[in-house]
Amino acid sequence: MDSGRKTLKKLLHGQRKKPVFIGCGFALMIFYIFGAARPVSEETVLMSRWVYSLATAHSAASDAYAGGSPLLAFEMGGRFGYVDRDGVFTVNRTKSGGVSLSEDYWAEYGAVPDKIDVKNPLNAPVMTIEMEDGSRGYPFFLDKRVFLINSEQNSISALDESGKIAWTYDFGSVVTCVDAAGGLLLAGSLDGVVEVLDASGKRMFFFEPGGSRLAVIAGCAFSEDGSKIAVVSGVDEQRFLLMERLGENAAGEYRVTRHEFLGAGFRRPVRVAFVDGESRVIFEREGGLGIYELSSYRSLTLALDGEVVALDGSGGGGLLFLLLAREGGRRSLAAVEFPSTLVFAAPFDSDDVFLGRDGKYLYVGGGAKLASFEIVKR
Repeated sequence: MDSGRKTLKKLLHGQRKKPVFIGCGFALMIFYIFGAARPVSEETVLMSRWVYSLATAHSAASDAYAGGSPLLAFEMGGRFGYVDRDGVFTVNRTKSGGVSLSEDYWAEYGAVPDKIDVKNPLNAPVMTIEMEDGSRGYPFFLDKRVFLINSEQNSISALDESGKIAWTYDFGSVVTCVDAAGGLLLAGSLDGVVEVLDASGKRMFFFEPGGSRLAVIAGCAFSEDGSKIAVVSGVDEQRFLLMERLGENAAGEYRVTRHEFLGAGFRRPVRVAFVDGESRVIFEREGGLGIYELSSYRSLTLALDGEVVALDGSGGGGLLFLLLAREGGRRSLAAVEFPSTLVFAAPFDSDDVFLGRDGKYLYVGGGAKLASFEIVKR
């Protein structure tokens, strides 16, 4: 992935009946897929649906996709694309340069692009971004919108439907995390500042969490409508903050409604997300996963054996799936039942991994294989 997109990401857990083994060296994963269903907990079962090798699966013609189910964006190792619930790939490509993709758009480009062609999940052209006046940037896609971040990663531009720059905002430091919702853009930066921009690119909120020896915004996320902001900031002490907008006016200020110290903290990007119908916020913290319940104002910590490398981003049905990196390069697929029960952690070997979720459908990738499971409650 290109440096601009990487920077956004990088400076940007019941009772167990039987363990579920997705695989070991991914050979066991294949055995699992073609074997009988295995219980995840007393009430939830993962039913295997399909498994494909990305190296041999072909992209369907655009008219072969019936449009009966949503398309899932995936990126793993040297490949990326889109697949539906039935395993129909509308895009399945080998990377030839930098890649940015979302559920709505994707683009591939060189290190110093003069222009960038943006396409939709059906591989149809959407717009062409022409680099004007010697400017250079890399696209990213949020909230059904198209943005560019410049090569220094300290300036963001929003594009209109024709690919022209609608507005540009210059930050005081390198952007370390970004999110968008409800027409608003949220950004955190290396100098420890959180900013919210409105639909026209005008700054409507500015906040410096402070309280740490080193000021940096390690992770940030919007709620779906942009009314709440979750932030992990600073190093030594690292902190979790929840901020809520005052009133219904989108131009209103945000106030801190939750504050928590997390220990010395990570000197790397931290994942933060609103999940389970936005009833909880999850975030990485030393030793595991932090879970904050918005309704009860309760904060929980779940110990994990490894660092989070991916999460399903949904937590729907009270169940959250994670991919963990363990010592010795091992990986594991873990399931967390809310409020804070680790249901299982199944190991497998793969340097390149992927995790995605679409409602009751879970997608797990390792090596060059992508598998689909249905989450069934019994």
